[in-house]
Amino acid sequence: MNANTIRQQFQQGQLDACSIAALFAEGQLSPLDFTDACLAAAEKSSGIFITLTPERARKEAAASARRWQQGAPLSALDGIPVAWKDLFDIAGTRTTAGSATRRNAPAAVCDAALVARLTQAGMVTMGKTNLSEFAFSGLGINPTFGTPALLAADGEEQVPGGSSSGAARAVALGLACIAMGTDTAGSVRIPAAFNGVMGYRSSRQRYDASGVFPLADSLDTLGPLCRSVRDARALDAILCGVEEETYPAPALVVDSQLMDAADAAVREQGYRLLSSLAAAGIAVEYRRLNAFHDALAWIAAHGWPGAVEAFQLHAALLSSPAAENIDPFIRRRLMASGRIDPAVLTTFLRQRPLWQQALADELNGAVLVTPTVAHTAPRLAPLVADAEAFAVVNSATLRLTMPGSLLDMPGVALPSGVTANGLFTSLLFSLPTGEDRRLLMAASAVSDLLAQRHAACADPLYLNS
Repeated sequence: MNANTIRQQFQQGQLDACSIAALFAEGQLSPLDFTDACLAAAEKSSGIFITLTPERARKEAAASARRWQQGAPLSALDGIPVAWKDLFDIAGTRTTAGSATRRNAPAAVCDAALVARLTQAGMVTMGKTNLSEFAFSGLGINPTFGTPALLAADGEEQVPGGSSSGAARAVALGLACIAMGTDTAGSVRIPAAFNGVMGYRSSRQRYDASGVFPLADSLDTLGPLCRSVRDARALDAILCGVEEETYPAPALVVDSQLMDAADAAVREQGYRLLSSLAAAGIAVEYRRLNAFHDALAWIAAHGWPGAVEAFQLHAALLSSPAAENIDPFIRRRLMASGRIDPAVLTTFLRQRPLWQQALADELNGAVLVTPTVAHTAPRLAPLVADAEAFAVVNSATLRLTMPGSLLDMPGVALPSGVTANGLFTSLLFSLPTGEDRRLLMAASAVSDLLAQRHAACADPLYLNS
């Protein structure tokens, strides 16, 4: 089979990583040919990768091809191309964190723990993707390495979402089948939403963050951007093992107040998807979730605790001459973070377990459903030109993902539709901290039902579950 044709089918949402691995197993596609097709497309892209690792990728893909020929793959995703947000150390490459201040940082001497683990599973490292500088924005704008903008149907550039902007674009454009990101306040879920892909924020400490450049230690976590929930489950099985535990059919709790406050496209397409789920037999209950609203109110009143940690991490840099090399909009936000009372962080750390228990009690086993973002991807040009507009839109973009981060809720962002202008909408499915396995199973059940209902119209958003 033609490798680039397969890559384009992945880009169009007709295939996922598991489907491509099945082609490897059947001998219909070579991991090396497929990697070459992805590399060729990546080399033509702009602003998506900060560093490509073609020699490593081809070496790993060739080894994978030999294993598949021998019927001895290292994992279900052996040979699948994976990209890494440029916060993950990759041996022999510089970890820039998207910042000009780190252009001369020493090359990493070894792989980050997750890079090493997925390499052991036979996955193919393509390189390191672009991001908001220091991962400190939900918009994905980066004037240093170029913003990997997405195009609306009218030809206008939109922000890609951040901070894992390059990761989302790499998957959306079929340059890698899985891209690993980080998420402190929404940095996996937001770009997944804007790019029409699936994004999974894991509970903190589910995945080993050794060798990952931090932003806020109390809130940072990792997660993949993929074409399907099935891909995320396959990846999670590699990293955490397989459990045979079964779960009942998911029940959903939808906060109507949050849905109704979203922009029309997000609201209407979200309700349409939920109606499809209800018609397919999923229990959908509409009610206010007080614990979520309490989290929103606490953040609005006190500030974001992650901002306190971000300022503390970068305080020395901000007071040095090198601060002039930071994106001025990011520098402005970091400096403003220094004015937040540090007691916000200590209060948060003390209160978080109580808030988490209140949330779990209120959900009573149900999965919370909210819009991932209350709007579609905003236009890029006005946000590059105006620092105040950047700050306002960034805050609005992060608003609905921040409570899940505050409460350490694992979350799966799933596409819910496409507007007439070609922009994606998304719903976020979340559970209390630590319930990652149950969340992935619930999201899989949701995707399966949607795939069945949309197969007749060949909707690429739901072909793979």
